Amino acid sequence: MGKENQTYLTEFILLGFSSDQQTQILLFVVFLIIYLLTLLGNLFIIILVHIDSRLHTPMYFFLKNLSIADLCFSASIVPQLLLHLLVRRKTISFAGCSIQMFFFLLAGCTESSLLAVMSYDRYVAVCKPLHYSTIMTHWVCVQLALGSWATGAFVSLVDTTFTLCLPYQGKNLINHYFCEPPALLKLASADTYSAEMALFSMGVLILLAPVSLILVSYGNIISTVIRMQAGEGRLKVFSTCGSHLTVVVFFYGSTIFTYMRPNSRKMNESNKVISVFYSVITSMMNPFIYSLRNKDVKEAFRKVSGR
Repeated sequence: MGKENQTYLTEFILLGFSSDQQTQILLFVVFLIIYLLTLLGNLFIIILVHIDSRLHTPMYFFLKNLSIADLCFSASIVPQLLLHLLVRRKTISFAGCSIQMFFFLLAGCTESSLLAVMSYDRYVAVCKPLHYSTIMTHWVCVQLALGSWATGAFVSLVDTTFTLCLPYQGKNLINHYFCEPPALLKLASADTYSAEMALFSMGVLILLAPVSLILVSYGNIISTVIRMQAGEGRLKVFSTCGSHLTVVVFFYGSTIFTYMRPNSRKMNESNKVISVFYSVITSMMNPFIYSLRNKDVKEAFRKVSGR
């Protein structure tokens, strides 16, 4: 049972996915495998881009930043999730919840910005190939990457502040597997309208604005590809952009469903399953999607491995 006294809470209890021991063991194995694949895949991308000079291009510079964000994203959630699948009492301190929320939002919002930046990079490469080297200079790429991280930090700070400044004096049972703002707001013992509006406004900034940029970028890319006469050129563009679009659909589809719809009165199991897609699965998928479908990455790997 949750604490019903009127003192401010010092800890929360995360309900997680299931209370059945066998189910928790199975979930532990599944999430452990996902976490290890996430670590190996993203570290592989970071190291490969760093050591192979052929990958020192804007696209792979942003991909390297995306892998760093994915590592932070996964590390802020999965280790605690694995621990809670092994213990009976799934508690997290108020301070721990605050730290987890900030870094989860920082990594997630940065990833959202980076995906939009990567779509702009593909737009310039396909639609303005003669001016690509003069537009996407190293300094411009650094500024875009820093801007993505700065935007992520700003949105994270706003969302975390509005969520955690509310009084929490009653129930401390969070029907989730990590401290996500929509789930935590349901426990606040005061009106949450301001916090909900802040989350919605930040969602427009960090979700809908990037999606709009991506749609415009790919609208121009598709228009340019249709006018291409060389079939090989079309295939190369679709191969490169297809990887990015796959990540975009998984990430934005699940996050927009969670943050940009009217706040439901109850966090049900489907909400938690959808959260798994953008908080756990996407971070694992990114390096494999980009490496398995990318000729440059495959060739760089062969070179590094000495094959």
